[in-house]
Amino acid sequence: MKASKPSNTGVRRPTDLARVHGLSTQAVRNYERDGVLPPAERSSNGYRRFTEVHAKALSAYLALIPGHGYATSGEIMRAVNRGEIDTALRAIDDSHALLQRDRETLNAVEAAVAILTGTQREPQSRKAVPISALAHRLGVRAATLRKWERAGILQPVRDPATRYRAYSPDDIRDAELAHLLRRAGYRLDHIAGVLRRVRDAGGAEPLAASLRQWRERLTERGKAMLTGAARLADYLGSGVRPTYG
Repeated sequence: MKASKPSNTGVRRPTDLARVHGLSTQAVRNYERDGVLPPAERSSNGYRRFTEVHAKALSAYLALIPGHGYATSGEIMRAVNRGEIDTALRAIDDSHALLQRDRETLNAVEAAVAILTGTQREPQSRKAVPISALAHRLGVRAATLRKWERAGILQPVRDPATRYRAYSPDDIRDAELAHLLRRAGYRLDHIAGVLRRVRDAGGAEPLAASLRQWRERLTERGKAMLTGAARLADYLGSGVRPTYG
């Protein structure tokens, strides 16, 4: 059964909602179709009639996206429109937990990079080392390094003649950073993502300079979550009437 639809207060056309947010009219229709907006009433000639409630729903959805992403924001809005507030709040909680995990990862990377840059001031030999030497250096088994390779953490080359793994100074740096993060309790897939950042930055020292930007992005996500929460609260207080399947 369907609950009664929003009242006609402040009736708007799809194009009116679209214009305010710089969207296409079709995008607004799609949001209603996908359950991001509550169902609109139809005029006698079949045209959609949106209200202030729909305007607040659209504002809430668009404000949620910078902090939670498209998928989670859609999940939140659909749950709210079904009247499943607890489901929406769980999705928000999960998103906040992910942000907290990212902050903890950043803290761990900052600490690890500080250690690496502090202990690698002496020029390193550009000579590659075999797996046994790297395993001995880290105090781990060779099997552990092979496991890290399968997880995408390490990318050693193979000696053309022997086909044995050869770890360059950059590979050694990656292995040491991975070892520090692993000891801090991070999963291999998470460490692999961190190492991709290191490679993209060009090494541990350039990464140290980019960590500030990483932290700024996390701060912006957190602030966006606050804005999204305020807009969602405004929508919830606007008289939204859930649609029950």
